[in-house]
Amino acid sequence: MSTERPERWTQATVYPDMWADPADDPRNSEGPSPDGEAATLADYLTNYRHTLRMKCEGLDAEQLARRSVPPSTMSLLGLVRHLARAERDWRNWITDGEPLPKLYGARDADFDGALPDPALVEAAWQDLAREQAALDARLDAHPDLGERLGAQRLSVREIQVHRIEEYARHCGHADLLRECVDGRVGQ
Repeated sequence: MSTERPERWTQATVYPDMWADPADDPRNSEGPSPDGEAATLADYLTNYRHTLRMKCEGLDAEQLARRSVPPSTMSLLGLVRHLARAERDWRNWITDGEPLPKLYGARDADFDGALPDPALVEAAWQDLAREQAALDARLDAHPDLGERLGAQRLSVREIQVHRIEEYARHCGHADLLRECVDGRVGQ
């Protein structure tokens, strides 16, 4: 872990507390908000997914795998892997069949296995995209947010809210992790 403290900075020029200028922000919410509960939940989830990607942009494998504060195993790469694992776990919660195997194995392997290897970084992003798409498709087949799925009889709404909560919490971690890596700040 690097002991030098990076200088705080932002890429934004319009608002100094922003991550990027509004014109460059994929989360830009100019215009009307989504209509309906399902569309609102999907919009929030999409924005948190964008936030995670933004917090990781421009970093190399070593920076992405850099641990926060010992003894924590948390890193930006670990968060990407963790969220891929969580997406698979949520899909397993609502399946009626045999669950898929754990994505990275034993507990905390998503963080422990987050090593500074470009191939691992690429694989983590592929895993996350695949698992997000698979669960999105599974939930899109059930437009009634009150419908209960799987052996635990979880509602579609509960899964969606839990996903938003998990991404939001970890985007907060990503804020701090990124600032520790190169000093970049912003919402």
